Amino acid sequence: MTRWRRLLFPTLALLPVLAILAGLGTWQVQRLRWKTDLLAQFAIAEAGPPIPLSDPPAPYAKVFADGHFLHEREAMLGVEVRGATLGAHLLTPLQREGRPPLLVDRGWVPMEGGIIARPEGPVRVEGYIRPGETAGMMSATDDPARRRFYTFDPGAIGAAIGQPDLAPYGLVAMGPPATSLPQPAQHLPAPPNSHLGYAITWYGLALAALGVFIAWARLGLKEAGGHPAGTTPAPPESHAP
Repeated sequence: MTRWRRLLFPTLALLPVLAILAGLGTWQVQRLRWKTDLLAQFAIAEAGPPIPLSDPPAPYAKVFADGHFLHEREAMLGVEVRGATLGAHLLTPLQREGRPPLLVDRGWVPMEGGIIARPEGPVRVEGYIRPGETAGMMSATDDPARRRFYTFDPGAIGAAIGQPDLAPYGLVAMGPPATSLPQPAQHLPAPPNSHLGYAITWYGLALAALGVFIAWARLGLKEAGGHPAGTTPAPPESHAP
């Protein structure tokens, strides 16, 4: 019985560890189901036609909006290298009748050079809704004077370009691969789905911890099994000649 008492405290220490690891694995399984459903919704939306933009729109909904571009109030967002060319995304306000102007990410353009199409008159833009963001502690610093931004914050961008009444969300233009500029997005921004790997990792760590404990416990019981705890084996009998 004393031998088994040696396992009491290690067992009590192991149980919460196993509970935490198993809980994290189960949480990742739940996230996997949620992400799978979300990706299915993205696939359905991408396969279907865009719908008229309504307020407030659902994030990443596939919509279209009518208006005319205010090219004189363009701005640039982020930094992206394509091939060997450094570029960014071109932001242009879309003036809509009776509704707040909408900041449109028209697509990628090079920082220097290139002929950029700037349509005049009424246009219809198809794309997906991009929610507004706020800069974090690790965000790159915007340069409002040069209209260079690294955080998609319609309020801050609108104030810098003289368009303070922008809608609090934006529209990312979508279209077929283009040889002209800007180059619009090709797909909805489907998030990555790595939750299965995470679940396997957490469950695997739980099984590994349990396996190590069982091996250690068996070895300890085997070593203590020769004689009761607190006693010493009797010396061998000596026989006088």
